Amino acid sequence: MLGEVLTAVVTPFDSRGAVDLDKFREVCRFLIDNGSDGVVVAGTTGESPTLTDEERLALFATAVDELAGEAIVVAGTGTYSTAHSVHLTEQAHQLGVDAFLVVTPYYNKPPQRGIVEHFKAVAQASDKPIVVYNIPARVVINIEPETIAELAEIPNVRAVKQANDDLSQAKRIVELGLDLYAGDDNIIQPFLELGGVGGVCVHTHVVGPRVKEQVRLGRSGDLDGARAIDRELEAAYDLLKVVGNPIAIKCALNLLGHDVGGHRLPLVDPTDYEREAVRGCLERLKLLEPAPV
Repeated sequence: MLGEVLTAVVTPFDSRGAVDLDKFREVCRFLIDNGSDGVVVAGTTGESPTLTDEERLALFATAVDELAGEAIVVAGTGTYSTAHSVHLTEQAHQLGVDAFLVVTPYYNKPPQRGIVEHFKAVAQASDKPIVVYNIPARVVINIEPETIAELAEIPNVRAVKQANDDLSQAKRIVELGLDLYAGDDNIIQPFLELGGVGGVCVHTHVVGPRVKEQVRLGRSGDLDGARAIDRELEAAYDLLKVVGNPIAIKCALNLLGHDVGGHRLPLVDPTDYEREAVRGCLERLKLLEPAPV
């Protein structure tokens, strides 16, 4: 197991739009000090589509330098090109990351047998663990349970980040002996109750200690306690619905003083309405004092 709570960390940008590695280092340290067992670097939340390969590798290297031996570093190396994914995985392996998050190939919509061959090729690039990232809402296609069963036969495929609320499919992942991670924050609780190990989270940027406690309670059998925290965190789930990820979570971090900057197009800054909605969620979580009327 790579840990119970992994945070898909944001990529900070400076005022010129360049990756801010010093701030990234600070955010990684903050997350590990506040409930996360590790970070997932250059995933969706990390704005990977707008990063160059050199920037991705610099982020991987910075996370390893800051956290090696202390916390898990998972490198987001999956793309819609198998060759490119293999290349990034090889490079990240050399930098010393602990594992890889590999998303279903997107846009070109391969058949299920193509997905299997994609993961087999990536798995040959390293002997380190691979987390399969199944997120049909973004990549259009679902990795079907029969396909996940085939992927489970690849020796270093160890886990699935499942951003799909199909509980029967989630249960099947557990039955296959793979570690099940919730890929959407609001499904951590039902996944825990099916035998999941935790989540690859976004809301843990702001509520990490409570999520860690929720997972601890859920895995120890205290479902009432875990469910109580799940209800408490409703405002965190609402926060992420204000506007598409990672715009809302970066807005929250900036409101809380972390100064992670803005975005690269086609992502844009939040509107005033969206910013106030995020602020309202942070106030409900008691992370910000209500704004003066």
